[in-house]
Formats: sequence, structure tokens, C-alpha cells
Amino acid sequence: MLHILLILFLITLIYFAIANRLMTYVGILAFQGVIICAAALLSLHDMDVVNLVTIIVETLVVKAILMPYFIRRVILTNHITREAEPSVPNYVSLLFCTAVIIGAYLVSLMVSSPILNKMFLVAALAGIFCGLFFITTRRKVITHVICYVIVENGAFILSLAIGNEMPVLVNLGVILDVLVSVFLLVIFINKVGDVTNEGDVTGLNQLHD
Repeated sequence: MLHILLILFLITLIYFAIANRLMTYVGILAFQGVIICAAALLSLHDMDVVNLVTIIVETLVVKAILMPYFIRRVILTNHITREAEPSVPNYVSLLFCTAVIIGAYLVSLMVSSPILNKMFLVAALAGIFCGLFFITTRRKVITHVICYVIVENGAFILSLAIGNEMPVLVNLGVILDVLVSVFLLVIFINKVGDVTNEGDVTGLNQLHD
């Protein structure tokens, strides 16, 4: 079951690569939050109740509910065009994501750690590198925020591989980092949206002192 969840996470990355609607991106983000929450519950069976509750709140409430809702509100409030407008064709993104997943699998074959689940490593590396690729190939600032969260999701999946040994303070540090980063970026989006109307990063070229 755990491997099925991680495969679903990889499928969301592929779907993200070929999608063109911002609301689709938000839906993918929420679905990834649900997947990560379920994966945490299945993999962190040795953790104490306090740590487990913390992780459930971080993944289900923050990643699957609050973040997608907040980003959706920003899109609607700033009247940002619903089209994602990638700077490269969808098939290029699809090929890149496929290559990253294959590359992550090959890397996992070279890792022989007894405490590291190879499937976690594949999903984590794919999430991190695909998210970074999406950031560089999407024009809208709001899409950069979404892709940043995807990168963080990949990093969180990697932490799940050794989550039973991870102290609660590390979990609290992760959630604080995510919340602060997203809130600051959204505040930036609100200001940029007032100037460019579309929140397109290409419009920043026209800004001067």
C-alpha cells in the first residue's frame, strides 16, 4: 500500500507536467498532501503519539487543506489568469519528469542503506528535481509558490524514510519553514499582482527604481 501511495505521488508530478490550469495545480497540491499524510501514517508506526499527531496536522491540515485554499484565494483575489502558460511545451516537461523518475530509480539502486526505503528515495528525488524544473519553466509567480511547495513535499517524503528516528523539533522546524515561506511569497504576489495585473515574472523586467 505504501508503494502505491508513492507511485501516485509520481503520477501527480507527471500530471503536473502536462496540465495547463492553475486550479489543476492547486488540486494536485491538495492531493499530494493527502498522499503524504497517508504515507506518514503507514511508515511512522514506531513514533510516539505526540510526534504522530504533529505530522498528521502538518500534512493533512496544512499541506492538503490550508495551503491549497490559501493559494486559491490569492489566485481569485488578484484576478490572475487561470492559464499556467509554461515557457516550454508540455511534452518537454513530460519527457523531463520521466527522465528524472528513471534517474531517481537508478540512483536508488546504488544506495544500500538498511534504514532508507528506496521507494521513498525515488519519490523524494523526483519531487525535488521536478519541482525545481517547474519553477524554471513556469512564468507566473503564483506557480513558483506552488512548485516550491512541491519541492518541499519531496524533501518531506525523504524525511519520512527515517522519520521514526526524527525528533519532533525537526518536524516543527519543517512546518514553520513551509508556512513562513509560503506566506511571505503570497504577500509578494499580492504586491506584484497590483503592478503587473497577471503575476507574470516576465513583467518584472519592466520594473524600475
